[in-house]
Amino acid sequence: MLLIFWQISSFRESKSDDRRFYIFTATKTLHLRTESKRDRVAWIEALVSTRSLFSFRPLNDSLSLVPNDISVSTERLKNRLLEEGAHEGLVRDCEQIMLSEFSEIQGQVKVLCEERSNLLDTLRQLEAANIEAEVSGINDSEFQLTKHELSSLGRGKYSECSTTESSDDIEKQELEEVSDEEETSFFDTREDFAEPTVSCGSITGVANYMDKQMKPEIQLDNAEKMHTENKFCESRYPQIERRKKLPDPVEKEKGVSLWSMIKDNVGKDLTRVCLPVYFNEPISSLQKCFEDLEYSYLLDRAYEYGKAGNSLLRVLHIAAFAVSGYASSEGRHCKPFNPLLGETYEADFPDKGIRFFSEKVSHHPTLIACHCEGKGWKFWADSNLRTKFWGRSIQLDPVGVLTLEFDDGEVFKWSKVTTTIYNLILGKVYCDHHGTMHIQGNRQHSCKLKFKEQALLDRNPHQVHGFVEDLTGERAATLFGKWDDSMYYVFGDRTGKLKDCNRSPDASLLWERNKPPPCLTRYNLTSFAITLNELTSGLQEKLPPTDSRLRPDQRHLENGEYEKANAEKLRLEKRQRMSRKLQENGWKPKWFQREGEDGPFRYMGGYWEARDQGKWDGCPNIFGEFTEDLVNSYEGSGL
Repeated sequence: MLLIFWQISSFRESKSDDRRFYIFTATKTLHLRTESKRDRVAWIEALVSTRSLFSFRPLNDSLSLVPNDISVSTERLKNRLLEEGAHEGLVRDCEQIMLSEFSEIQGQVKVLCEERSNLLDTLRQLEAANIEAEVSGINDSEFQLTKHELSSLGRGKYSECSTTESSDDIEKQELEEVSDEEETSFFDTREDFAEPTVSCGSITGVANYMDKQMKPEIQLDNAEKMHTENKFCESRYPQIERRKKLPDPVEKEKGVSLWSMIKDNVGKDLTRVCLPVYFNEPISSLQKCFEDLEYSYLLDRAYEYGKAGNSLLRVLHIAAFAVSGYASSEGRHCKPFNPLLGETYEADFPDKGIRFFSEKVSHHPTLIACHCEGKGWKFWADSNLRTKFWGRSIQLDPVGVLTLEFDDGEVFKWSKVTTTIYNLILGKVYCDHHGTMHIQGNRQHSCKLKFKEQALLDRNPHQVHGFVEDLTGERAATLFGKWDDSMYYVFGDRTGKLKDCNRSPDASLLWERNKPPPCLTRYNLTSFAITLNELTSGLQEKLPPTDSRLRPDQRHLENGEYEKANAEKLRLEKRQRMSRKLQENGWKPKWFQREGEDGPFRYMGGYWEARDQGKWDGCPNIFGEFTEDLVNSYEGSGL
């Protein structure tokens, strides 16, 4: 039992005292102090090396110590009895007595094994409950997270260590002695220790660690190579300084009664439910569409590979791009603002070599269309979400096709998988993406990706695996990884041996998630998402009156002005109820046009030209006062 707790413990150095360090276990925190800083280093190295001497199996493995095929030979006993002159009847009776006794002992051993397995499962559940109890008391900004130990149920929400004695208490003692600028330091054995051991206090983290023991040297080489390539790719574009955190809130946020909201809206379409601003994050669905382009360098690289004649590596990077769009959803439990009809959003990111534009083109059904241009490629989509609110969970089924077209004429199309948000009433809220994604190409290769649905006690969640096949149906490459972490590939068909594939020395890194920002809020926005609602210097004068950054309730929420945000949201939702009548009276999108009667929406052009000229004729002030008379005046106007 001591070995189990030792295996799931982790260590941390003190910030204020270079001789003090802590050992975190599932039940307590040990405070230790050495005579010198050098002794502390020696202590921790010794603890790590000692722990690495013991093997550790995932707790969900079969723990039975008695194989099913075990047997006992009675030949020696029979021969000995016959030598002593015993008759055959007595020999058979002795044999039966021996087998009966052995069977009883075997049954007792199996019971003990089952009890041991149940005990370990109970320990795992107790530890999970312990983490739940500790999360509420931990300040988000006090922890430096590492990508390998982030929890599957709330990335960035809490530290890799969790104990019954709150680590906040330790921090409060130390904050009296050190400055605010000093960062909390955690030992991550993959990065800080020489021995390949586990530094996560979570048993889930231990299981994830076991899965990530594949080719550590190869992973580091690939990561360094990718970092170099990304740096080279981005160096071609001018760098723009963007904000690193949201504004400090003006007011203290007040919670709301979740149950009072739930009981009246079970089974309803969530887009038709009026929720207080507490449930929103300070970006709109138009801006959230642009989050799919955070790792647009993958498309730049795909363009270069295709240009060089390597169609296989092109589709592999497109597959990684399709998965990377889900990484920002981890820990994001608030819903984006539902745009008003005609609301738009632009994103001009010369530092990424892309510019993006989106517009809400239909209110009923709700449709958002977007268009993005990069170096050698174009990306566009129109999308809708069919949502169902089931009380304890929300299911989001995307409707629409994403299209990627390269300048050489190669086109890829795919649709997103289902997203479900769980534990709205009890437990830790978390989201999961599950289903099959087909990436169809019009030339040599296509790809199929399977997002594995998370089980209740899944030790290794968020898994994605799939394959690339050519026109003949032959599988040319296998992909595997996690949508919140990274994606790898190996050449050839290895789908039947994914476990071996994960540890294959020839597996190559395609994509790796960016580190979370140092200043986390309850929204859990990524560093990229934090910049999306930013009004950089001189930008507001160039934007049309329909841009999401000018939406008052969203801006008030970002600033932490919650009373004003709620008031403005209520006002704009009343205006939103007029949108259906506005659409029936002949309203049409300004910048997108539908192909055919039921086809997709395509960007018609003209937005960036109007921006350069500062002419926004026909763009109404949709965030201002809006009356029934104004709606009627749009009849037949095409605005």
